[in-house]
Amino acid sequence: MNTITIFSKIRTNRFALLYAMIIVFSGAFLSSCTKEVLTKRPLDKFSDESVWQDAKLIETYVNNVYRSLPRGFEAPGGRQLQSTVDETHQRGREDYVIITSGNVTPSTPGIFENYWIGTLTLASPNYNATGYYSPITRSNVFFANIENAPIEEGIKNRMIGEMKVIRAYSYLRLISFYGGVPLITTPFALADDFNVPRNSYDECMAFIVKELEEAADLLPLDYDAANKGRITKGAAMAILSRALLYDASPYYDRSVSNTDLAKWQKAADAAKAVIDLGIYELYPDYKTLFLESAAYNSEIIWSRPFNTEVDRETYVELSQYPNGYNGFGQVHPLHNIVDDYETLNGKLPKDDPTYDPQNPYVNRDPRFYASILYDGAPFKGREVETFLPGGKDSNEGALSPHNATLTGYYERKFLDESITNPSAANAGSTPWTFCRLAEIYLNYAEAMYNLGNEEVCRAYINKIRQRPSVDMPEVTESGTALLARLQNERRIELAFEEHRYFDVRRWRIAPEVLSEDSERMTIIKDASGKKTYKVETFQPRNFNDRNYLMPIPQAEIEKNPLLVQNPGYENL
Repeated sequence: MNTITIFSKIRTNRFALLYAMIIVFSGAFLSSCTKEVLTKRPLDKFSDESVWQDAKLIETYVNNVYRSLPRGFEAPGGRQLQSTVDETHQRGREDYVIITSGNVTPSTPGIFENYWIGTLTLASPNYNATGYYSPITRSNVFFANIENAPIEEGIKNRMIGEMKVIRAYSYLRLISFYGGVPLITTPFALADDFNVPRNSYDECMAFIVKELEEAADLLPLDYDAANKGRITKGAAMAILSRALLYDASPYYDRSVSNTDLAKWQKAADAAKAVIDLGIYELYPDYKTLFLESAAYNSEIIWSRPFNTEVDRETYVELSQYPNGYNGFGQVHPLHNIVDDYETLNGKLPKDDPTYDPQNPYVNRDPRFYASILYDGAPFKGREVETFLPGGKDSNEGALSPHNATLTGYYERKFLDESITNPSAANAGSTPWTFCRLAEIYLNYAEAMYNLGNEEVCRAYINKIRQRPSVDMPEVTESGTALLARLQNERRIELAFEEHRYFDVRRWRIAPEVLSEDSERMTIIKDASGKKTYKVETFQPRNFNDRNYLMPIPQAEIEKNPLLVQNPGYENL
């Protein structure tokens, strides 16, 4: 008998879904049990038959599939893609260094060990460390049972749309990490052959596009307050925009030349379709658009709220606050990304003659101040101090010096700064943003650039730069200089939002930018109070051609002899 156990209470917060922890498992009874025992219904569980005959239980099941979807904010103990590229460093995590040094192997895949299947242990349920095949499997179970479920047709279609998007999004992430993967669309039965080969990248992408297009026709544009956070028509279309942009790009197994204009046209059309819905607009304040206080604002297309009343699912402030503010300071931005924030003159520091490397943090793009805590940054009533000797937020600070930054910076983006003395019990509930309008603008700009329409490309980049809280000079370049501006705008606007990993690969610039040594800022303050700033090498980094794809974990290869390892990893 298959059973479903419900562990969590229903959340009443209007800003979240009713997430319930559901574990599906099979149980076998001993043959010596009596008929009465075998036929008695358990009082704390629901049989499959009961679940798929009850509208509320079906909705609880769907909500749990949302919960199983991997997302950002999974440190401590989880995964953050920002630290696999030239954005941040995670202190004390060798599984990131394995990746950034180019030494990832099938047996030592770093954080990618869990992206394929993943684990969710009862000892650490908060980390939600499931892989993408978990929501895929749960979606497949849903589709195998939903057709004959006795629920209202409109609700059923909405749920089908939601599950199609989650399954398609999961496959998009998998093929972006690994290339073609086994395309599994129905649940396995015990008698089935579990050894299945990989489908091609193109087969998987065709499935993803079809699922998203079908989902968009089933989903509403918006929900009432009680259902905010569910996937909408716009979310399906936005993920389709991303998928088609990736498909048009000169990715790992494609020609470096961008000559397939038909693919770029599809990417442009998909992005423009989201824009033409007319229901999204850029949120005025870049700094607060990610926070719970601005949840479901005009820019957010799809975000993941957190069920803090039942189970503390994220610890953003505890993880990111500097040590001098009682935080763990686990996420350290690299100086590499700091150098890519423009000055107010609209130039990179290296190109701006007014930039003073001994006064590096003045007159910078406002998004820098919203995203990164640097020495001298005003934060919660005082200035951040990463200088030596004796800086409160350095490794010589009085509070938890072992939690100090190793690069001279802390991450500010996503922080709820109303939180004082963060802890497991005292934390904000910043939603994780899967997709927002600024990405769609950049998707459209990139597609139009590759179609030769530079005027439209510049216009949509400048819409983002003209956000009231940003207000940076317009981009005016053309040709390859415009492409460089577009790529840097995406790096800055979408910083730490899990785009950079995919962007540097699909642009074919990963060997260049991910083989540069990571850098840190060292600041020395003398007895007179004068500070001296010095950029130093932090860690050597390397990117090999094989690293365009991650290796399939060796454990999966050993389970399934039909899986073929990615090129370059076969003998590692």
